[in-house]
Amino acid sequence: MRYYTGRMNTVTTLHVASDNSERTEHIAETIGQRLRGGEVIELVSDLGGGKTTFTRGLARGAGSKDVVGSPTFTISKVYEARTFEIHHFDFYRLSEAGIVADEIAEYLNDPSVVTVVEWGDIVHHVLPVERLTITITQTPAGIRELTFAAPETYQYLLEDVR
Repeated sequence: MRYYTGRMNTVTTLHVASDNSERTEHIAETIGQRLRGGEVIELVSDLGGGKTTFTRGLARGAGSKDVVGSPTFTISKVYEARTFEIHHFDFYRLSEAGIVADEIAEYLNDPSVVTVVEWGDIVHHVLPVERLTITITQTPAGIRELTFAAPETYQYLLEDVR
């Protein structure tokens, strides 16, 4: 793990490789098991990079039995978990946030909601600085490299990730 100082506190950066979708889901499931409610997770990658695959594992780890799919055309989906809901947003098709920024902002301080955001550039002004950011990059060899950037307040989510 590497440490660097962010604007508000120390951020831990962890790098993990995944050679298939099942491994990516397993990594996410490990994090999902530690979710408490109220967390904000930003997923960053290219189109087809594994963001929805990651969310599928995250929801399963949180105890959701819901079918997880990409919300690209619906903008958002909600999954029922143990003691909270997972609100999954995908802003790929939007050129500006508009009213959706207001919608996401109302969930950010709700301890009964975990917010997962894909293609979040247009709502960065709404997202809290304190969030888990997961960047997924694809190598030429087909390996997904997952980079987790977690502030101190979210480091408990990464304790079992390897």
